Amino acid sequence: MKTIVITGASSGIGLETARILTRKGFNVLGIGHSEVNCNRAKGSILSENPDADITYFLADLMQQREVIRVADEITLCLNQKSNGKLHALINNAGCVRSWYMTTEEGYEQQFALNHLAGFLLTYKLLPALKKAHGRVIMTGSESHKGIRVHWDDVMLRRRYNPLTAYKQSKLCNLLFAKGLNDRYATAAIRAYVVDPGLVKTGIGNKETGWLVNFIWTLRKRGGVQPEVPAETYAFLCERETVPDGLYYYLCKKKNYSKQVTSENADRLFKLSERLCGIEYENEIAHDRKVRAK
Repeated sequence: MKTIVITGASSGIGLETARILTRKGFNVLGIGHSEVNCNRAKGSILSENPDADITYFLADLMQQREVIRVADEITLCLNQKSNGKLHALINNAGCVRSWYMTTEEGYEQQFALNHLAGFLLTYKLLPALKKAHGRVIMTGSESHKGIRVHWDDVMLRRRYNPLTAYKQSKLCNLLFAKGLNDRYATAAIRAYVVDPGLVKTGIGNKETGWLVNFIWTLRKRGGVQPEVPAETYAFLCERETVPDGLYYYLCKKKNYSKQVTSENADRLFKLSERLCGIEYENEIAHDRKVRAK
């Protein structure tokens, strides 16, 4: 049985993706922030499908120590249940903020959760992904267009705008996926970004000010139910032939920003490694060294 890890799996898009994938026979390991929500989500899935193979882990992925802890727990579970293999990692957890807020490390929270958490979790689970020739999927947004990475002040400390911070974090999702594909083609790992479109979720209602809360409450009324974008994650997970492309919407490839280049992806990789205190093995450089011997 193939195993899939989903972050932000206790509500919204993550929950509906877990529901669809367990229905299709995958073993799903979900990560959520709230024990109450995780228990409710698991109960909801099992009430519809008593045979569903679903396990939840608790973690505040905003904090890097929590990412490392839960990754170790998941690795142990994979070794016990899945021969150490991870078919897909869906980095779906995300947040919106109304003002400048930081993590324990002093990092702006939207950048930390929307990008760095997935970057660090992918690194920790990379051996399991390599073993399965796995897939990494990020939850992106059309809002990544018309923005660039503020390399000289990536946390936007000098002039914070919450919308700019959110858009930049979504551009980072594309750049991270591009960087993974550039580095790990020889390891048969493939990365994607899904644009869910406007969805009726509570992302804009969590830990936001009254204005953002009010605007999001009105705006999401025009959105689709979470099960609609969940089908695209399932599409990318279940295809036996690895889909090509990078950016998907409603199970189809979509154009993305011209800012998504190998140069920018590599620059973000190096910055993110420094911020996480890690270093990915560069499979391209490794492959060249092997061939040179």
